Amino acid sequence: MISEAEWKRFIEDLKTDGKATQAELKEAIVKAIKKNIPKEKFGIMFSGGIDSTFIAYICEQAGADFTCYAVGLEESPDIEYAKWVAYELGFDLKMKVFSLDEAEEVIKKVTLLFNEPDAVKISIACVFYAAMELAAKDGIKKMFSGLGSEEIFAGYERHKIGDINEECWKGLLSMYKRDLLRDWRLADVFGMKLLTPFLEPGVIRLGMQFPADEKVSDEYKKIILRKIADDIGIPKEIAWRKKKAAQYGSRFDKAIQKLAKKNGFKLKKDYLKSLLISSSFSKK
Repeated sequence: MISEAEWKRFIEDLKTDGKATQAELKEAIVKAIKKNIPKEKFGIMFSGGIDSTFIAYICEQAGADFTCYAVGLEESPDIEYAKWVAYELGFDLKMKVFSLDEAEEVIKKVTLLFNEPDAVKISIACVFYAAMELAAKDGIKKMFSGLGSEEIFAGYERHKIGDINEECWKGLLSMYKRDLLRDWRLADVFGMKLLTPFLEPGVIRLGMQFPADEKVSDEYKKIILRKIADDIGIPKEIAWRKKKAAQYGSRFDKAIQKLAKKNGFKLKKDYLKSLLISSSFSKK
């Protein structure tokens, strides 16, 4: 990992006043994915969303040897869509559906790993942890992640307000502490290397040259990425499907909420604090 200061310099150096075309961005994304394809078998963290589907589609076209890994609790939308997309596009898929008790074990491990009761961070990290744990059992050492796509192509609700591209730049600058440290630490637990094609400089530079109306509308987010998915042959019903964030689509956020209530806590953060306190006492 580079330092936070180096990351911020890296992002600042990519700012430009140019205007990219859809064809240029398509070429950059495809090139970035192919550049990251390992020679050995690898994994893709998969939810059936546009980011992971795009990566898997290009890897499949390249004839690469990979497995998609999807995780979630019972009635998880991500599990259902991952199954559907993998079937439609012919991807090799492995899944794990967690019971509440099994999810609790993951939540405990992840909370203790990060030693903080941040419910958003922990619920997202649980998805990554569970997917990597599943892949590790297959001996996978390298995993593709769609990290960076949300910030470049305006995938969050906050991107619908104000200056969208300015908000995207702020998100890219701040994702070091929020995302990179979290995901790289999880990868270290399983001795894995994360492959992040959306964070290649060419993708960021060109992706950030598109105006707000090519990224967000009242109905859709990440519009330009969906258009390119259309262009490369991903079926429209998959390319334009709306998706919840990982912590919600997997239902790990809901699991933390249920466990908090089950253990007598109104707030998720108080339940997570109790896990830290319990661990601290058990060590004494």
